[in-house]
Amino acid sequence: MFTFLIKRLFQALIVMFVISLVAFSIQDNLGDPLRELVGQSVSEAERQALRDELGLNDPYMTKYSRFLVNAVQGDLGTSYFFKRPAAEVILDKLQATLELVFGAALIIVFVSIPLGVYSAIHPKSTLTKIIMAVSSIGISVPVFLTAIILMYIFSIELGWLPSYGRGETVNIMGWNTGFLTKDGLLHLILPSVSLASIMLPLFIRLVRSEMLEALSSEYIKFAKAKGLSLNKIYYIHALKNTMLPVITVGGVQIGTMIAYTILTETVFQWPGTGFLFLEAINRVDTPLITAYVIFVGLIFVVTNTLVDLLYGVINPTVNITGKG
Repeated sequence: MFTFLIKRLFQALIVMFVISLVAFSIQDNLGDPLRELVGQSVSEAERQALRDELGLNDPYMTKYSRFLVNAVQGDLGTSYFFKRPAAEVILDKLQATLELVFGAALIIVFVSIPLGVYSAIHPKSTLTKIIMAVSSIGISVPVFLTAIILMYIFSIELGWLPSYGRGETVNIMGWNTGFLTKDGLLHLILPSVSLASIMLPLFIRLVRSEMLEALSSEYIKFAKAKGLSLNKIYYIHALKNTMLPVITVGGVQIGTMIAYTILTETVFQWPGTGFLFLEAINRVDTPLITAYVIFVGLIFVVTNTLVDLLYGVINPTVNITGKG
């Protein structure tokens, strides 16, 4: 286990180095940040002086080396707009994004597993045909369209749920959460359902296919021959082996969901990192854009490592050390 952790840590460092290189390289293609920092009345000489002061005229390798040294120390630059460290700004907004992703993940887990298992156990039932048809349609519907439809129905027409914002939050040990207030939960429902709609059809079909494969395996036939109850066969033996590939895909999709929050947060004006990222692009706030890309990359790396560690917990036959 220790050898595996050291190996993955080394791989993570390489991946993060590549991500930082790519994120820093796109800065020059985003436009001139001085457009947002100074007004039209500033002379060209003053603009050049400010560019020298900010280091924008330095050679690429000089700028990247300076950025890399500061990044290792936790300094990802200072936001041009907020006048605060970029990492600090992202961490403030990350709370809202993580709550949105967590809410969507809960919906995916508690909906996809029961529906996928039922569809595998009863493959010819009418309900299974409806589930498969709806999931096929759901895969092709973009998240922003789902968000707009939900907003129109439940906010505009029925008036049951709020259509924008995060709602009331409470501070728990420095974490502002909306899960502990009624208003916060109401504001969370529509964005979470919209975000979950991206992955929910995929996971329903994935659970169903893996469950069908497990049910057709020899050890399930042997368990039935021994006279074990169907509930024990379905929900202990078959489901446990079904979860391994599901967790594999789920770990990767967590990072994808964080990236997809850009669309969801824009529609619902959710004050998270996705909405912040779009604002940073409009303002050409390059330190904030670079910090966001690095944070998302870090989340991908961490989640993938945790998924690998969970392999050994769920399926002891998986040797994560790669030996033997």
